[in-house]
Amino acid sequence: MAGVILENVSKNFGKKEILKDISLEIKNGEFVVLVGASGYGKSTLLRMIAGLEKQTKGNIKIGDKIVNNVSPKDRNIAMVFQSYALYPHLNVRENIALGLKVRHVAKCEIERRISRAVEILKLEDYLNARPKELSGGQRQRVALARAIVREPDVFLMDEPLSNLDAKLRTEMRAQIKKLHQKLKTTFIYVTHDQTEALTMGDKIVVLNEGIIQQADNPYNIYHHPKNTFVATFMGTHPMNLIEGCTRNGKVYFGDTVLDEDIVPIKLVDSTKILIGVRSEDIVVKSNPNYHFNTIKFSSKITFEENLGSHRNLFFKFNNTEFCATIKGNAQYDEIADFSINKHDLHFFDYLTKEAIELK
Repeated sequence: MAGVILENVSKNFGKKEILKDISLEIKNGEFVVLVGASGYGKSTLLRMIAGLEKQTKGNIKIGDKIVNNVSPKDRNIAMVFQSYALYPHLNVRENIALGLKVRHVAKCEIERRISRAVEILKLEDYLNARPKELSGGQRQRVALARAIVREPDVFLMDEPLSNLDAKLRTEMRAQIKKLHQKLKTTFIYVTHDQTEALTMGDKIVVLNEGIIQQADNPYNIYHHPKNTFVATFMGTHPMNLIEGCTRNGKVYFGDTVLDEDIVPIKLVDSTKILIGVRSEDIVVKSNPNYHFNTIKFSSKITFEENLGSHRNLFFKFNNTEFCATIKGNAQYDEIADFSINKHDLHFFDYLTKEAIELK
């Protein structure tokens, strides 16, 4: 097992800079998720750690060794791809064993490693099956078993669940997390799915246009975003944002005036700021918390998403499109009463989009 350190790593494809001065420490045994929209550099970063892409500048360390010029096969990593990459003419046992045979691992050692991997992933009943006879989830478990038998220092996973349906994704998410807890090996996992990132990672690294926006634990990523990109990217629904300004030591947005005890520090009069609130922190009148919240307003519900366990209500708040996630009884096309606890608000610099510290 080993940690991974990236020191000022950049990657150019021709004149286009894909990754910009990335510095990151991944501790031994940590489960780190790289998340960002397509084209933001997360898969390229993973491939550089694997040695499949060469960084333009900077150092990559696995353990205490700089691996800039070390070939992929000598980095002692195992990679799991989105496409499973199984050989259709080989059965499950042969697919799992192939990489070990190529490395001339002793037959008894191969059997020991296969037995351990199939027991962990519950593949004992499928060893003689061909990939075409397996479901998508079973194929991904075979791909994971093939990685486990390598006994690598680091597992690298590039969107391994994106080909699965929603139910299988949820099941495999739990299996991979349990696998990490059992193996206690370093996992680096790439996804564009915020739910995967928040539920699986010990640390989440949010990338935007080749730059790390925030690297932190899931709680801080969600509840203390460092900028508006993280705030609006992470979560089932983007954080609601509205413009405000300061006057006489208070913050104003629409008809709302915030008391001095919640006003961001280091602001002068007429400073424009952005104020954010999560959709689940907006409640309707039927919610008991409604009456304890100081920010109250009414608005007509213009659209509704019914998700069974909850509903997303869309409405205008001071001419800005907002969303509230509720379990109450407000309905589409009616005027509903909403409230927000002032302590659930987030504040961002209007120009830099960076989070502002509170008093």
